[in-house]
Amino acid sequence: MKNLEELFEHQLQDLYSAESQLVKALPKMVENANDAKLKKAFEDHLEETKEHKTRLEEICKELKIDPKEETCKAMQGLVKEASDFMKEVKDKEVLDAGIIAEAQRVEHYEISGYGTAVRYAKELGHKDIAKKLQKTLDEEYNADKVLNDLAEKRLNRKAK
Repeated sequence: MKNLEELFEHQLQDLYSAESQLVKALPKMVENANDAKLKKAFEDHLEETKEHKTRLEEICKELKIDPKEETCKAMQGLVKEASDFMKEVKDKEVLDAGIIAEAQRVEHYEISGYGTAVRYAKELGHKDIAKKLQKTLDEEYNADKVLNDLAEKRLNRKAK
């Protein structure tokens, strides 16, 4: 990479790969969650994640970037870690509390990535793209808050 534009393109491709992997991983989290509100949170975020992926496709098309040129190795690791965790835990309450922790790791990774992409877009003068990325960033923050609230208000206590 030779400049901020190329770094921005790389960031968008990485985020696209991350969202694509998450679209495949979230149904497994829905399936393994026991608490009805947690299942619903994952189902809702799956729909949002599909929108995030579509939004990135639109941004990449506008910038004439192939979104599929990168593989997000960090998301691969996070998804594998969550998958391994779900296989290891037998207690339903502990499973729910742990799935939240695994999902929040994913959210924090995405928050970091989208925050960076918003800054790059603004620096490069892509105002409309920055707004689209900011919308996704706000949704990622909200997903993290929903998970955090579930953990703090109910599910961590049930796992004691």
